[in-house]
Order: sequence, then C-alpha cells, then structure tokens
Amino acid sequence: MTLLQAKNLAQSYDGQEIIRDISLELGKNEIACLIGTSGVGKTTLFQILSGLHQPTQGQVLLEGKNITGQAGKISYMLQKDMLLPYRTIEDNIALPLLIHGASKKKARAQIGIYFDEFGLSGTQKKYPSQLSGGMRQRAALLRTYMFANKVALLDEPFSALDALTKHDMHKWYLNVMQKIELSTIFVSHDINEAIYLSDKVYVMGGCPGTIIKEIPIVRSIPDRDAFSLSPQFLEYKKQLLDCLQ
Repeated sequence: MTLLQAKNLAQSYDGQEIIRDISLELGKNEIACLIGTSGVGKTTLFQILSGLHQPTQGQVLLEGKNITGQAGKISYMLQKDMLLPYRTIEDNIALPLLIHGASKKKARAQIGIYFDEFGLSGTQKKYPSQLSGGMRQRAALLRTYMFANKVALLDEPFSALDALTKHDMHKWYLNVMQKIELSTIFVSHDINEAIYLSDKVYVMGGCPGTIIKEIPIVRSIPDRDAFSLSPQFLEYKKQLLDCLQ
C-alpha cells in the first residue's frame, strides 16, 4: 500500500533551479533512505514533503490526498534533537499536543503510554542535559511521532552518535518502527547505515538535484547483522558508491 507519493517535484529560488522532476513513493511500514552529496537538494526536498515550502512544480500526496504545502501532515525531525533545555522530557514530548490545544494534563496522559515502548521509562521528570545522546534522540523521535503518526522525515537522525551507540540505536529504531507502524524516509551520508536500515534507497545527484537511482534492498539473510557481512551487502554498497561517484 502506497502511503506517500511525490510527483514531479521541482523547486527554484531566485531563478536558480534547486531540484528537478523528483518522484518517489513510500509504502506503509516502509523505511526509505535518501542519500546524496551535500548541496544536492535533500533538505529542500524534505521541506517540500513536510509542507514547509510550496514547490515550483509537482504534488505531494498522502494516502491519495493532495497535501502539497500543508504543514502538520507529515512529521519532520531535524538532525539535532532540538529538545528545549528548560522543559522536562515529558513536556518536550508533549509539545505537539500542547500546540494543538490539549491541556498539559491530557497531553502528559496521552504520551505516557509510549515511554516504555521508546525505552524512556523513568525519564519523564528529567531534563535533556541529564540524558545521553541516544536517549535524547529517542525522546526527539517520540516527539516527532506525536506531531503526525503516519509518516516521518528524519534528517540524519543518528549522525551525532558514536559507532557503538549508533548500532544499538539502529536495532532499537527497527524494532520500534515495526511496533508503532511509522513509515519513514531518512537522510544519511552513511552508506552502510542506508543499506542496513532501509527497504529501499533513493540516490540524489546532479545540479539541479534529482533522483538518479532507486535501489530496493532485498535481504537473502533475515538477520541484519549477518546480512551486513554478506557478499550481497557489499554488492549493494558497490552500487551506491558507483552512483555517488
């Protein structure tokens, strides 16, 4: 089932074309990665998909409905966790509900059921400075989920983490995405991460930026750690490197 569609998106600023003729699809419970060199237009594309910017051309469809230029339909999580330092974790996560008019009591009750699921039990009254980088990213992802719980756009969500924490977060992320049924597109500059996490990878290139390759990731080995050591994984890595070069 196709959940999100982008059709022939283009964007220009001051007469300069930034992205051109971009089309992509995201299915229900699917994880897609967007990868490409810096400056190719990935952020511009995310801003259009999230409704923050109106494209020069094209449409964004969510469950078949045109949501082009409509913010709040799709969640967008920036690279930094952006947690407010003077708010507790529960009040940071409740922020989307408060913005939409819920009382603090009702918002806290609504988010409370997710703390265990996201591995955040016991952090409700803590402040962001009291949490590790991985825990802050979990809190940021839960807050993103509270904005809109069908599709999320994640901009390099794991780039600030060390290698061991990142690997643990990858496993956690796959597990929690399956439980909450949140379809995601994430930006990454890490080819290994893209192959490990994704059901498909979109490669952006060119100037203006466009989708130059779509690579479905089909795993012959169900265990992802074992798959990451397989010849098949290396072949996908070669394909992506060839595209990017």
